[in-house]
Amino acid sequence: MKPLIVLLAVFAVSCLATFVAGHPADYYFCGRLAMGIMLVFTATAHFKFTKGMVLMLPAFVPFKKAVIYITGYIEILAGIGLLVKAVRGPVALFVIFFLVILLPANIHAAQNKVNLEKPDTCGNGLKYLWFRIPLQLFFIAWVYYFGVIH
Repeated sequence: MKPLIVLLAVFAVSCLATFVAGHPADYYFCGRLAMGIMLVFTATAHFKFTKGMVLMLPAFVPFKKAVIYITGYIEILAGIGLLVKAVRGPVALFVIFFLVILLPANIHAAQNKVNLEKPDTCGNGLKYLWFRIPLQLFFIAWVYYFGVIH
């Protein structure tokens, strides 16, 4: 829920700021900025809640802590890349791919009731997926619209 709030708040504030500054709103830039900041925000969880993030990964994934750190850095770089005109299209496609390949970790976490922030297994469980899967699809559509199409 927090990433969604960050995404929508940054989008609204950046659109409002351009309007207040007397410039025509560039909704596409605001959309990319919002997703970029959201990705940096979610990347911070990789470093702040590493133990909980490790619990999200299935047993067969080796070097779990390294995977968590690497994916955190990837999210930061992707967030920045969405703002660089020369690479934003390929970066947006990468972010879509990244969001798709992360979904199994979210499903695994829900099945095992992982509470990311604690870190323990007292989370919401499978009912969380009724929110998370549509949210993941929304993020994918957002990146496609603001990063690939425009």
